[in-house]
Amino acid sequence: MPTSSNIETAVLRAGGTAVLLDLSGPGLPRILHWGADVDLPDTSLPAVVAALEPGVPPGTVDAPWPLTVLPGAADGWPGRAAVRGQGRVPYPRWSVASHDVTPTTVRVAARDAEAGLGLDLALVLEPSGVLTTDVTLSNRGGEEYVLAGLTPVLPVPSRAGELLDLTGRWCREHSPQRSQVHVGIRARESWRGRPGHDATPLLVAGTPGFGFGHGEVWGVHVACGGNSVHLVERVPEGFAVLGGGELVEPGEIVLAPGEAYTAPTLLAAWSDEGLDGLSARLHEHVRARPGHPSSPRPLTLNVWEAVYFDHDLARLTALADRAAALGVERYVLDDGWFLGRRDDTSGLGDWVVDPDVWPDGLHPLADHVRGLGMQFGLWFEPEMISLDSEVARAHPDWVLAAPGRLPRTARHQYVIDLANPGAYAHVLGQIDTLCTEYALDAIKWDHNRDLSEPVHDGRPGAHVQTEALHRLWDELRARHPDLEIESCASGGGRSDLATLARTDRIWASDCTDPVERQAIQRWTGLLLPPELVGGHVGAPVSHTTGRASALSFRLVSSLFGHAGIEWDITTCSDDELDRLREWAALYKELRGVLHSGRTVRVDDPGEGALLHGVVGADQGIYAYVRLASTVDVIPPRLLLPGLDPARTYRVQARGEVPSSARAQTPWLEKGVELPGSVLTRVGLAPPLLHPDHAVLLHAVAVR
Repeated sequence: MPTSSNIETAVLRAGGTAVLLDLSGPGLPRILHWGADVDLPDTSLPAVVAALEPGVPPGTVDAPWPLTVLPGAADGWPGRAAVRGQGRVPYPRWSVASHDVTPTTVRVAARDAEAGLGLDLALVLEPSGVLTTDVTLSNRGGEEYVLAGLTPVLPVPSRAGELLDLTGRWCREHSPQRSQVHVGIRARESWRGRPGHDATPLLVAGTPGFGFGHGEVWGVHVACGGNSVHLVERVPEGFAVLGGGELVEPGEIVLAPGEAYTAPTLLAAWSDEGLDGLSARLHEHVRARPGHPSSPRPLTLNVWEAVYFDHDLARLTALADRAAALGVERYVLDDGWFLGRRDDTSGLGDWVVDPDVWPDGLHPLADHVRGLGMQFGLWFEPEMISLDSEVARAHPDWVLAAPGRLPRTARHQYVIDLANPGAYAHVLGQIDTLCTEYALDAIKWDHNRDLSEPVHDGRPGAHVQTEALHRLWDELRARHPDLEIESCASGGGRSDLATLARTDRIWASDCTDPVERQAIQRWTGLLLPPELVGGHVGAPVSHTTGRASALSFRLVSSLFGHAGIEWDITTCSDDELDRLREWAALYKELRGVLHSGRTVRVDDPGEGALLHGVVGADQGIYAYVRLASTVDVIPPRLLLPGLDPARTYRVQARGEVPSSARAQTPWLEKGVELPGSVLTRVGLAPPLLHPDHAVLLHAVAVR
C-alpha cells in the first residue's frame, strides 16, 4: 500500500470542478475524484491519495488494483477492457514514459514494449469545467495490430445510482428514459453508421431523483459521427464508470507498423445543479470553440414544405418576395433542383442543375433572392447515391457495398463510398463548383438513411466513411471559409459534437409540430445550445403528424433555437402575415440573449404543461406551454428559474405572440415588478391556457 511519501499527484481545477489524479505510476493515471472543487492544499494531496486506497477483499487479487482511465485485464480490472485488440500481446501492460502536468492538463506518453504499442493520453479540464479525454494508440511493433475497441472511462461515485439516456425515432428524436445503475454494463450502442435517431447524445448518472434544477450529475458524450457507444459499468468491487468510444467491427481497423488510431474525444461534465447545470457547462464549452458561429443566426426560410419537388421559378420567387417582406434573412432551396430529380427515387449523386427545370440555371432565383437582401442556400445529400443516376451508371462500384451485393434500399437510395478516391473527388468537385458559381452562403447537408452492410475494400466501412466525410467537410470549408453548413440526418439523426465541429447547426427533427418539438428541443438542448438547433414555424396542420396547432404556439416554440419558417407563406392570411412579421422582429430583438444565455427548465410546472427559458445577464425569456388539459382548475404557480434573487424584474407577456386563454390572469395584461427572489421561489399565478397554446414571458431587470 502506498504511503504519502511516494505518491505523485495532480489536481486539475476549472469552472468549479476538480479532478484529482494519482500519477505515481508505473501505470496510467488514476482519477480519484471528479466533481466539486474542494480546498486541497498541495501538501495534503499525497495523504488524501493514500487515504483513498481501498482494502483487498478476500477472493480477489492480492493487492489493490488501479482503476485507470484505460483499465484492462493486466490491471486486474474485472470489467470491459478499455483497449481491446489482437496483436503480439493481447493484454497490454502500460508503463508511463513521461507525463506533463499544468493546472488544467495532464498529458501522458506510455507504452508496452513487449506488445509493440504506444499510447498518448491527454486529459484537459476546460474553463467550463468540461473534461476532455483524447487517446491515440500507435503500433510500434513489427506486426499488424487489429483494433477491437478503445473506450476510455471515468469513475463516478456510488451515490450516482440513477441513469438517464435518450432514445427516439424519426420525427420523435431525443426522448428520455431512466433506469437504475446496476452491477454490469448498460451500453447504448449505435451501429447505424451515424448516431441515429435513437442515439443518446449524453449518458448521465446522478443522485436518485435528479432533475433539471436539482441533484448531482455526471455526464459523458462521445464526439463521433459514426458508430459509437456510451456505457456505464459497475462492478461488485465497488467501482462504477462512465465512458464510451467508437464501435469497431472485426477487422475494420488494422494498424500496420507505424500507424496510429485516434479515438473520438470523450467529453465529460459534472454538476451539483442538476441537468441545467450540466447543460450550462456543455453549452459554455461548445460556445468557446474557435469555429462556433459568431454572427447573429439568420432567420431562415426553407422551401421544402412549401413546394416539395415542384420547382417553378415564378412560385419560388413569389415565396422569396413574401419572405423578404416578413424579415427573412436566409432563403434555402431544398430537394428537387438537380439532374433528373422529380421524386425521391432518382438523381442522388448528380449534383448539377437540371436544365429541364432550370434552363438558365439557378441564377435567376439566386439573383432575385440576393436582390431582396437575403442569403441564398442550397440542399444536398452528398453521402448518398441513386442507382437511377448518371454517376451510378458510370461508376456502379462507387456504391458502399460488397462487390456484387447491394444492401437493402432505404428511401430508394444507397450510400456512396466516400473512402473511394474517385467518388470523393466527384462529390467534392461538384459541390465546390456549385458553391463557387452561385457563391452559396449555406448548405443544408442531408443524410437520409443508415449505413447497412457498409463495405469498403473488403472490410467493414463505417469508420473510413466517417473519416472521409470529415475530410470532405474540412476541405469544403477550407475552400469556402464563409460557407455555413446545416447537418440534417433525416432530422436529428446526427447530433454529435464531431459533426458540429465542422457544421454550423443541426436540424433537430423533420417534425415541425410544436407539441412534438417542445420535447425534442427540450432534450436536444441537454447537449446543444439553442443557436445550433434549427427550429422552424410550420403550417397550421403538421405534415408529419396531421395535428393542427395555434399559430402562437408554433411561433413561441420556434423562437428557442435558430429560428426559421417551413411553410408556404404565399397561402397565409393577412393576419398570419402580420403575426409572422412581428415574430420575425421579436426573434431579431431577442436572439442575442436566446443564443448566449443559460438554458433553464422547470421539472414540474403542473400536469400537461412545460416551462423553460433562457436567462442572460439582465433578462430572462420564458415559454409557458400548455400541452394538455389538467384536472386542476388552476395549475401550480410559475417559478422562473435562473433570475438574480438580488435584482428586481419587470415580467410581462410579449404581445407579438398572443395566446388564447380560458380566463385572463390579472397580472399578465399589464405586467408586474417583483424581486428575483420572489419570481424564483414564490412564483406567479399561471395563465389559464387552452391546450396546444403557449405564452412568451419576458423578465427584464429594472434595478
